[in-house]
Amino acid sequence: MNKIEKIKNYCNSLTKYSRYKTREVNIGGIPLGGNNPIRIQSMTTTNTMDTIATVEQTIRMVNAGCEYVRITAPSLKDAQNLENIKKELRLRGYDVPLIADIHFTPNAAELAARIVEKVRVNPGNYADKKKFETIEYTDDAYNTELERIRKKFTPLVKICKEYGTAMRIGTNHGSLSDRIMGRYGDTPLGMVESALEFVRICEEMDYHNIVLSMKASNTQVMVQAYRLLVQKMNEEGMNYPLHLGVTEAGDGEDARIKSAVGIGTLLEDGLGDTIRVSLTEEPEAEAPVAKDLADRYYNRENHKPIIPVDSIPKSPYEFSKRKSFEVNGIGGDNPPVVFADYSSTEIKDYTDLKLIGYNYSAKLDKWNTSDIASDLLYLGNNKLPFDQPNNLKTVYNYVVWHELSNDNRAFPFFTLSDFVESEIKSGILNFVQFSIDDLGSPNFKLVANDKTVVIILTTDNKHGMAEQRRVFFELMNSQIENPVIIKRKYTELNEDKFRLYSATDFGGLLIDGFGDGVWIEAENVNTESHIKESINRISFGILQASRARISKTEYIACPSCGRTLFDLVIVTNQIRKRTEHLKGVKIGIMGCIVNGPGEMADADYGYVGSGVGKITLYRGQNVIKKSVPSENAVNELIELIKEDGNWIDPKIVED
Repeated sequence: MNKIEKIKNYCNSLTKYSRYKTREVNIGGIPLGGNNPIRIQSMTTTNTMDTIATVEQTIRMVNAGCEYVRITAPSLKDAQNLENIKKELRLRGYDVPLIADIHFTPNAAELAARIVEKVRVNPGNYADKKKFETIEYTDDAYNTELERIRKKFTPLVKICKEYGTAMRIGTNHGSLSDRIMGRYGDTPLGMVESALEFVRICEEMDYHNIVLSMKASNTQVMVQAYRLLVQKMNEEGMNYPLHLGVTEAGDGEDARIKSAVGIGTLLEDGLGDTIRVSLTEEPEAEAPVAKDLADRYYNRENHKPIIPVDSIPKSPYEFSKRKSFEVNGIGGDNPPVVFADYSSTEIKDYTDLKLIGYNYSAKLDKWNTSDIASDLLYLGNNKLPFDQPNNLKTVYNYVVWHELSNDNRAFPFFTLSDFVESEIKSGILNFVQFSIDDLGSPNFKLVANDKTVVIILTTDNKHGMAEQRRVFFELMNSQIENPVIIKRKYTELNEDKFRLYSATDFGGLLIDGFGDGVWIEAENVNTESHIKESINRISFGILQASRARISKTEYIACPSCGRTLFDLVIVTNQIRKRTEHLKGVKIGIMGCIVNGPGEMADADYGYVGSGVGKITLYRGQNVIKKSVPSENAVNELIELIKEDGNWIDPKIVED
């Protein structure tokens, strides 16, 4: 077996849907893992010392679909008050299992473990430290540190065993300790080892009531870490349940897309036993999103068979983009392109293209193009009644294109058989559509590596992401390097499911470096805005969430909790209003130091609560200004961005 063959065992199968079988963990009478359904959970945002507010919010969360509720316990007082919260919930007839969220306070964890059904600890800051120091450990020094951690962690394990309390050992990408960073670097392997060090201590003490998580704001890192965790567990004879989540996803549509890209990619391969979607919104808004993601996999096993794969041509634990040659600006080193489909819609005037990012000014006789303007326009048998924008390519069914062949911005679309049979083709760019069923046909051999052909890859399989991924494996194994546009069609969905399903299907491929473009079709999909505008916006959102193409400002905003020192929703909206025109800038907005410089590891700038009414501003992970009064902090953040030359006047962008 070659190396690639050995590292594909992070799931049961890459082609046949199957839930990865984990051991069952009992959490307050609601078992997790094993043959149980994917469980839904969220976290309160109230002050834990406010018993009634926390109870009432918990009830709203349960009514929204939460099966477990997590509550922060940053101090002994907070941990003690969990008893009052639990008692009041039981008096009101709610027996939902409670989870105590612990970071820097082992004594609070030990107390909470005697009260609630589960405790969550972060190995990066429970018994370890993060001061952003670079330390090189000898093996002896490293083992000495492990022994120190063992002594600090063992009391909690003993209490959990005695009281039957479950434990989540939850690694966060941004809070890896200096010790882990020194040995493994800022890597998925470091995340995995950070958790497994704690798991090994638990196993030595014959404690197995454990759930694991590998959260990150960067969806690529998150997916790679969970896959590697499963592979490492398999090597060590472990099979603990997985809690899935993308940290600091933010709010609104972008947060839902980002969550679906990360969580959905893992669900597609049968990984995941419980989900928490982290939104900078009220916590009861999270459960319906998580439920929509999980429910999609009921009866997924009954999909059309996909040819099994014995080996894969790339590692699933690190990102690398599939090699493709460039065809007229598509493929190669270019970012993925976005298709807009107007084949069933008659374009009457200039305003119809505003939906996909092109706004015509009659006064100036020019097109203004937005940052999320489609790159290609498929018209089918329709024709444009006006000159197209210069940077927009139009695509027609090949018979219609032949009539317009003198237009060097118009290109033909073929089925595979039409392309082979047609005597008229473009000498520059041809789009040829096919599915997995065409791979073995003689016709496909006539298309493979044709330097004018961009492949449009379709599927009608219920397990479509895996089927399209199987095609990419075959293309790589056969050294076929044509650019590939991923195409999917969705029917009879509401906007929420349409957004989540498309983000999962496209994101699951893009996150592994597959795809040179996206083409989303929708039929009978209900959206608040015009469907073409929604498709265009969601397409660019998926590309951004999967790190394939950056087209707008990114907000790495944590969900609120009892530790939060300001109103995250209000402040996030204030910052968004002032900065949303800064394409490609990443801003972290964190409610407290727990979710501070570490958790916003990918951010260019950080806005972190450091005390009541006080904000600390960061450039990357470096503190720039401390104790900034909250009323001035947004302005100070803007000034910091200006100092670095990253500010653009909004008026210039509008013009």
